Amino acid sequence: MLHGTCFIHCVHHQNFIFIFLAQALSLTVAGVGFREPTPSTLHPSLSVKIGGYEIPKGSIVYVNVWAVARDPAVWKDLLEFRPERFLEEDVDMKGHDYRLLSFGAGRRICPGAQLAINLVTSMLGHLLHHFTWSPPAGVNPEDIDLTESPGTVTYMKNPIQAIPTLRLPAHLYERVPVDM
Repeated sequence: MLHGTCFIHCVHHQNFIFIFLAQALSLTVAGVGFREPTPSTLHPSLSVKIGGYEIPKGSIVYVNVWAVARDPAVWKDLLEFRPERFLEEDVDMKGHDYRLLSFGAGRRICPGAQLAINLVTSMLGHLLHHFTWSPPAGVNPEDIDLTESPGTVTYMKNPIQAIPTLRLPAHLYERVPVDM
């Protein structure tokens, strides 16, 4: 989790939501909600030699994006949820940095990547602004099981539950009629 100094720095610079999203996306490289070794394909238009292997023109090359994102030579403590790593390193999540390929890269990058980033950060910002989140009564945050259940789509073995409590006074959430 974020340490006090980093949290204050992040909130002050409004980077907290962005680095939180970047960390979440680094764990879900094959699309939001999917954590499988789903391959991306490349179709080279020229014969090339990569890493000592000859790849003929027109071949179908499968890239294991899941494995690329989990390379221990690239990420220190890669499975630890540590958003501040994105403040410590300059990582671009829009397809220009091959350490984070949530939306693909190059010519085949997801055309909705920027829209998705904008919408998710806006939604997450609103949820964090309007609510205080806590685990259900009697559950300590340290006891929450983050084990995944692998399959075609990876789900949490035990779904996480969070209880929202309004942060602001209730009258601020009332609808105000507007004449147009």
